[in-house]
Amino acid sequence: MVDTLDDFVAALNAMLADLALPPVGRGFVEHTVGKGSEHLIRCTLAETGGADDRQGEAWASYQRHYTRINGDHARLYPGVQEGLQRLREAGIPLACLTNKPTAFAQALLEKKQLSGFFRHVFGGDAFAQKKPHPLPLLETCKALGVAPSRVLMLGDSANDAQAARAAGCPVILVSYGYNHGQPVREVDADGFIDRLDHLVIG
Repeated sequence: MVDTLDDFVAALNAMLADLALPPVGRGFVEHTVGKGSEHLIRCTLAETGGADDRQGEAWASYQRHYTRINGDHARLYPGVQEGLQRLREAGIPLACLTNKPTAFAQALLEKKQLSGFFRHVFGGDAFAQKKPHPLPLLETCKALGVAPSRVLMLGDSANDAQAARAAGCPVILVSYGYNHGQPVREVDADGFIDRLDHLVIG
């Protein structure tokens, strides 16, 4: 829904400056995001020569900087607002499930005026596992009160598709996902759309 890559780059490089480590490029971040903040920071430390025992220090710095800039460099993908509006008008209950920490996700949705579309917002810290494990999606289905087979997962990466397959949910991916640098259309999914408002309802 929201392209947050430049938020990640800004927060990570501010964190690295705090740790007196070299900055990372946009390409590195593009290929690394999607598996949760802990994974992102661990990979960033490895990329820049940071020691493993600096994970805690790095996490605290990253949290501080991301909270400060969350949404400042982000933009909605075309068709998102219109697509969510159509889904709401069709009476379809919506939940947002992301590997981003819940507080970051909620603040971002509010800043981009999307929070009102969702009945529930669950981040990567909401459950004991993160996507691609099926647990977060199964718990989201429970919260919606709908069987997994009747919940459509709209995602942008292999993480989403793998979680959906394991949970028993149909899955459609948007074509513009980062997907760790791999082509999204090569992922095992039930379909692909270029814009959220291209989703056929009914």
